[in-house]
Amino acid sequence: MSRTNSLPAGAPKIGRLVVVGLGLIGGSFAKGLRDGGYCNEVIGFDLDARSRELAVDLGVVDRCAESLEEACRAADVIQLAVPILAMERLLAELASLDLGNAVLTDVGSAKGNVVRCAREQFGRMPSRFVPGHPIAGSEQSGVTAAQSTLFRRHKVILTPLEDTDPAALALVDGLWRALGADVEHMEVQHHDEVLAATSHLPHLLAFGLVDSLAKRNENLEIFRYAAGGFRDFTRIAGSDPVMWHDIFLANREAVLHTLDDFRADLDALRAAVDEGDGRTLLGVFTRAKAAREHFSKILARRAYVDVMHSKDLIFLANPGGSLSGSLRVPGDKSISHRSIMLGSLAEGTTEVEGFLEGEDALATIQAFRDMGVVIEGPNQGRVTVHGVGLHGLKAPPGPIYLGNSGTSMRLLSGLLAAQPFDTTLTGDASLSKRPMNRVAKPLREMGAVIETAAEGRPPLTIRGGQKLSGMHYDMPMASAQVKSCLLLAGLYAAEKTSVTEPAPTRDHTERMLQGFGYPVTVKGNTATVESGHTLRSAQIEVPADISSSAFFMVAASIAPGSDITLEHVGVNPTRTGVIDILKLMGADIELTNVREVGGEPVADIRVRAAQLKGIDIPEDLVPLAIDEFPVLFVAASCAQGRTTLRGAEELRVKESDRIQVMADGLQALGVSATPTPDGIIIEGGSGIGGGEVWAHGDHRIAMSFSVAGLRASAPIRIHDCANVATSFPNFLALAERAGMRVGVEDNS
Repeated sequence: MSRTNSLPAGAPKIGRLVVVGLGLIGGSFAKGLRDGGYCNEVIGFDLDARSRELAVDLGVVDRCAESLEEACRAADVIQLAVPILAMERLLAELASLDLGNAVLTDVGSAKGNVVRCAREQFGRMPSRFVPGHPIAGSEQSGVTAAQSTLFRRHKVILTPLEDTDPAALALVDGLWRALGADVEHMEVQHHDEVLAATSHLPHLLAFGLVDSLAKRNENLEIFRYAAGGFRDFTRIAGSDPVMWHDIFLANREAVLHTLDDFRADLDALRAAVDEGDGRTLLGVFTRAKAAREHFSKILARRAYVDVMHSKDLIFLANPGGSLSGSLRVPGDKSISHRSIMLGSLAEGTTEVEGFLEGEDALATIQAFRDMGVVIEGPNQGRVTVHGVGLHGLKAPPGPIYLGNSGTSMRLLSGLLAAQPFDTTLTGDASLSKRPMNRVAKPLREMGAVIETAAEGRPPLTIRGGQKLSGMHYDMPMASAQVKSCLLLAGLYAAEKTSVTEPAPTRDHTERMLQGFGYPVTVKGNTATVESGHTLRSAQIEVPADISSSAFFMVAASIAPGSDITLEHVGVNPTRTGVIDILKLMGADIELTNVREVGGEPVADIRVRAAQLKGIDIPEDLVPLAIDEFPVLFVAASCAQGRTTLRGAEELRVKESDRIQVMADGLQALGVSATPTPDGIIIEGGSGIGGGEVWAHGDHRIAMSFSVAGLRASAPIRIHDCANVATSFPNFLALAERAGMRVGVEDNS
């Protein structure tokens, strides 16, 4: 391959690269940088003469040196890619040479051993030595397997020390990024612990199992009838024994620590089999299956090695289209969350149908699995929760990660406030920016001990062993999440706990508590619970989510010729603000087949195209449509006249500042949209243009601008849409089926 003449902006350029060890990894590093034109000269060195010859013939390097001293003369960067136990001898020889100002780096998988050897041979860790470890490989080995694209979309972990030269670190980081790698920086000890658990231990177990079975007298029969599971699990026992011998000796401390933890878990598993403890076995198997599926999704999306392109997943909404037919959107997210929470705290087994299999609700499932609850599924919307009772949760093994789910974090804060163990709740970058003082402050008044990051943001650390006191709380702002958080805390508090809200909000928590047999008193806008009662298992059927349905309600209302029916939608009166607002705007919406399922009202909703008009949105409807306002802003843009929203300051502290983000996007599309501190003023009827808008990682913003494409005069490119999967996993497929012209932009 010829060298690239022009380099990407910001790409590093060095004079002389030396690669010591011309195997798969070293050879691919050399070839990738040589082919990309990042080095004036690439020199190779290997003790094997045939490898040196092949490296030149295959274009892996420009030339090979006959000695290490010759190779390293006037080098700018020296990459050490030799077997891990050969590293000590190599470093000893390098320490005796004049390396000038060269930057050293390596590719070994046991960084502690490399650092220890370097300190011994150089007398100290050279400041321009940047330890590194690419997590990449191939079924083939040797220099003939070298490929310039080997590291593309793969992790490379650099483990700089406190005194590592920042310029050297930046250079090595830049070289790996030039090869398309996803580079992370990590402490040496943490790296070795991670690799011991995820790579070294599995290899040790595979080697040990195959050896153990092979030593038995009946081994011929065992291997003759071995099924696919044996083959898959033991495949890695075919790896290079000498290499793995070296790795285990080099990283023995971290391996032993991980092995001891595994032995304890294995002893517990043996005891469960011996005692016929099916609950423990099912817990292990369901948690393992969920973890494996999560890992598989990470690999499938390349999030592990490419961050899933999540920095800028672009939706392209093309103009035109109309909606027709019948749709059933995914299950209600609020009810899905609560079914897992209350089912976990109930006595007995709870069956859930219609569960929303989005990332937010899955985060709640994983949180309770981490706290010892056995949960089967979800499988096509069905989940089985083996409840442990109000006092049966166990301390999680580490921080509970909740992704982007603010609902999970706020509600969990309440029910964890009185547990006997400490808990830390964390989330992704978006959730970590959202304020949690609205729940932390009243919980502290009840006696909870909660620590937050600056400005009350996550992570939240909730100290266990606290005795909560009941209280009456007048909420300063209507919020179903805050209300639910305090009611859940009230299940553990002395005396009664009551919450009064300034305006009605969704009451799923109150309804579901009653459905699980727990008494709740509701008078006006005040809900009251007290401790001392029991949650009993229930059958839960989750209706379709009205918030997800809202996108299609607005879409059908604004797209000429549309006529669509949304089936089995939850029409809880605390959630139907979006219907009431659309009707005030002149929408043609009809509810049919109204019935009650599991304590929640459900209906089919027929929506036909209509000419909408601008309105002043009644403030008493604001809490009943708080999540639906982004798409209602799109409806207002298509309506004749002015639409004014007031009293919606909560929109500024959602996944994004939804007032400002929507105003910015609408203005970019030519719509007159003026944000106010607690709302927005939209002058509708002048048309929607095409252009570029940004969702800022907010799923509802992304889907709302997707709807706007129906009435746009040109395509709308919507940036940063990856989080749509958090609440509406199959949005694009349903949108296309309904007649919308939106999809992921093809960047191929």
